[in-house]
Amino acid sequence: MQSLADMRKSYELKELDEKASQLLPHDQFRIWLDEAIESKIPEPNAMTLATVSSDLRPSTRVVLVKGFGPEGIVWYTNYESRKGRELAGNPFASLQFHWVELERVVRIEGLVEKINPTDSDTYFNSRPLDSRIGAWASPQSQVITSRTYLMTQAAKFAARFLLNPPRPPHWGGYILKPDRWEFWQGRQNRLHDRLQYTKSNDNWVRERLAP
Repeated sequence: MQSLADMRKSYELKELDEKASQLLPHDQFRIWLDEAIESKIPEPNAMTLATVSSDLRPSTRVVLVKGFGPEGIVWYTNYESRKGRELAGNPFASLQFHWVELERVVRIEGLVEKINPTDSDTYFNSRPLDSRIGAWASPQSQVITSRTYLMTQAAKFAARFLLNPPRPPHWGGYILKPDRWEFWQGRQNRLHDRLQYTKSNDNWVRERLAP
C-alpha cells in the first residue's frame, strides 16, 4: 500500500491569470461552472457547505447548487436540519466547489438568508414526485429507529397528498450572498494560481494570493 505521505500530483492542465480573468467574480464562476459541465465531470453542481454552530463547532456537508447570479448562490434543504439550525444561529457560511478533473477549486463566503417563499414553491413543484414526498417523510438530521420508519412515513404522506404534495413549511431555499470569492487553479511545483475577490463599498477588488 502506498504511503499517504508519498502521494502527490503534479497540476499541469491550466493557468489563471489576472488579465484573462473576469472583473466580477460571478462572471468568472459562470465560465468555470460551464466548463465543468461541458467537461462532463461527475456532479459539477455539487458543493460543500460549511456552517458553524452557536457553540463554535464547524460542520460540513455536500449540497447541490440550484441557481446563482450577481446576488448569490442558491440551494434548497430542510430548514430544521442541522445546517438549518446552525444557520439560524449563525447566518455566515462558506461554500466550496472542487472540480478535481480540472484541478480547480472555488471558495465562496458570505451571509446566508432564506429566499422568497414563492421561489421555494416554484422549485419544489418542479421536483420529481418521490422527492417531494421525501421532503415530508424525512425529519432530516434527527435520530430515527430504522429505514422502515422512513418508508412508512413516505407511504403515509404519499397516501395523504397523492400527486400534489405542497411544499412543507420546514423546507425551502437559501441564498448565500458573497462578500469573498477565491478561485484556485492547480499549477506545477505547488506554485498554484489563487485569485481573491473581496467586496468593498459594493465594488469587487481582485487580488492574487500566494499559494
